[in-house]
Amino acid sequence: MSLHGDYDAQNIFAQIIRGEAPCYTLYEDEDVLAFLDVFPQSFGHTLVIPKRAAARNILDIDAASLAKVMAVVQRLTRVLIDELEPAGVQVAQFNGAPAGQTVFHLHMHIVPRFEGEKLSVHAGGKASAEELAALQARLLQRIAG
Repeated sequence: MSLHGDYDAQNIFAQIIRGEAPCYTLYEDEDVLAFLDVFPQSFGHTLVIPKRAAARNILDIDAASLAKVMAVVQRLTRVLIDELEPAGVQVAQFNGAPAGQTVFHLHMHIVPRFEGEKLSVHAGGKASAEELAALQARLLQRIAG
């Protein structure tokens, strides 16, 4: 898909926002939703998306909505670092298929990076429900604390 086009209201993230598909939620308010990636590239891989903006990519979102997304990205990056103690963290956002975008709803990736571990291939393997639920519980406890 190119950088330009119509928003597909049936994409998986739109379905998650509407409650039609499940996710492992870490944060939600009226504008932003954050959840664990079920196809993680690293332990703790988290996605942050706008809920109200039907934005395919960074070109389609207004600055105020993007700022709300980025504030949650920063907050959850701190939570992931505090809880998982990675050696680094990668924050990424892709625009268009040639850039690596696979879901055409704007989303930010927070990917903890651990010393000596290579990233898994994107969508290369699905995490187990048990592992995701356990990590979600750990992170929600950290967020609440």
